[in-house]
Parts: sequence; C-alpha cells; structure tokens
Amino acid sequence: MTNVARYWEEIGVGEEYLSPGRTVTEADIVNFAGLSGDWNVLHTDAESMKHSLYGERIAHGLLGLAIQAGLSARAMPRPFETLAFTGLRWRFKGPIRIGDTIKVQVRVKEKREGSMPDRGLIVLSRQVSNQRGEVVQEGEMDLLIARRPTQ
Repeated sequence: MTNVARYWEEIGVGEEYLSPGRTVTEADIVNFAGLSGDWNVLHTDAESMKHSLYGERIAHGLLGLAIQAGLSARAMPRPFETLAFTGLRWRFKGPIRIGDTIKVQVRVKEKREGSMPDRGLIVLSRQVSNQRGEVVQEGEMDLLIARRPTQ
C-alpha cells in the first residue's frame, strides 16, 4: 500500500473508514481552554460541575470537533489530495467526558463536479462515538479535492 494522496476520481461514494480511538484527558481540556480562551465553568470548575446536569466537567464541543478531524485523517489508509475545507454542518449530541475514548466513522456521502476542471467536491459524513457506543457529535464536511492532472 502506498501513502500517495488520492485524487477526486479515485474516491468512491459509500467508502467508509473507522478511526482508532483517542482518550480525552483533563490536560486536553485545560490546553484547549488556554488556546481558545474559553474558560467556561462547564470545562474548568470541578466543584461547580458536581452539581450540574453532567455531574462533572466536560470537554469543549469544539475540542471534540478538532479531535475528530485528526482522527478522521488517521482513519483513511490513503489521504485525499485536499485543496480546501469548504463547509461544515455539525451537531453536538452529547457530552464528551474526561476519560472518554472517542472514535470517528467516516463515510463518503456525495461527489460533485467542481466549478473548475482541476477540482471536485466531496461530502463526508462523520459520526463521533464514545466507548459506550453513544453518538456524541455528527455532521457533514465539504472538501475541495484535486482532480488527476491531465497529461
């Protein structure tokens, strides 16, 4: 198998990939709070959160979105020849807790011709699940993919 990136023509609707797992840690949450500036008590105040809906601190939704992006890339045996990330439709369905191990199921949902002959668009559906099989996030992402160069 080769690691050469795949062009638009080589990608098939219905292809599916499952990522390896990734355990979300307290350090991830603290680092993301520092990076994003989001110090909301949901993520940073253990005492307050003991009496909340969740009973404990939870990860930032956007942290989960970022982690799934990396996991999705690890799921594919060969990367796509991606030119741009062009769209996102996303739902946050449940909390990601400290210690949860998440995985991402990726499926090529759609392929469309691009506005120029050297590119095409693909739509990926992604579903993030925890170790209990609960879907915590899901949505679709649009990618602009290079077409195979003509000789």
